[in-house]
Amino acid sequence: MRFSGKTMVVTGAAQGIGRRVAERAAAEGAEVLIVDRAQARNDVVKAIKAAGGTAHAVAANLETYSGCKKAIDKAISLWGRIDILVNNVGGTIWAKPYEHYDPKQIDAEISRSLMPTLYCCHLALAPMLEAGKGVIVNVSSIATRGLNRVPYGAAKGGVNALTQNLAWEVAERGIRVVATAPGGTEAPPRITSRIPDKGEAQREDWYQAIIDQTVQSSFLKRYSTLDEQAAPILFLASDEASYLTGVTLPVGGGDLG
Repeated sequence: MRFSGKTMVVTGAAQGIGRRVAERAAAEGAEVLIVDRAQARNDVVKAIKAAGGTAHAVAANLETYSGCKKAIDKAISLWGRIDILVNNVGGTIWAKPYEHYDPKQIDAEISRSLMPTLYCCHLALAPMLEAGKGVIVNVSSIATRGLNRVPYGAAKGGVNALTQNLAWEVAERGIRVVATAPGGTEAPPRITSRIPDKGEAQREDWYQAIIDQTVQSSFLKRYSTLDEQAAPILFLASDEASYLTGVTLPVGGGDLG
């Protein structure tokens, strides 16, 4: 019960790593806010409540500042504070050599995988600073070194820099800012595809190159499970990690990203 009496906001929590983090946190006593624009956010709330936990949901487009404000405002209206923020939303949209991206696709990758974390961190600071405490866990990626994901890797590199710089600014004011960098993760099929178009003939080959490189770069030569990604996030969010801040923990089976 590491999170008994704690409030936690988890973005991108309708599926995948975010859902597993929310479910496990609720099982350990957290009151959780599920933030996602997918309708499946309500299924997560039902599952948590059925297991005896406490959860709420809000629909928000976190690629906009106003959407992030809606999520943070919801948390404040529920609890009057935010103890833990897990910035999980993001993910590769396209997977291909950089010369094949068009300018709008580059912008979209940054908008998806950097801006929600930047915005939510900014908005969560005021209530955390007022309380004199709080934890922010950003979910980055070992794809900061990888194939066929240059814009996504750049976005996650920005998450790493944000984590270090913000941690330094707020450490003496009671707030910890940390991150994990997940590697390849086995997960159920996505409810909604991240890829808006599938017209490129080489798409499957380009994506297979990512899979092959991810497995080869891992010392363990396999993808992780959802629990193997959720556990480090929850450790960093807990008081057990009270002397850790400004760090990004690679969770890639030995691949440091």
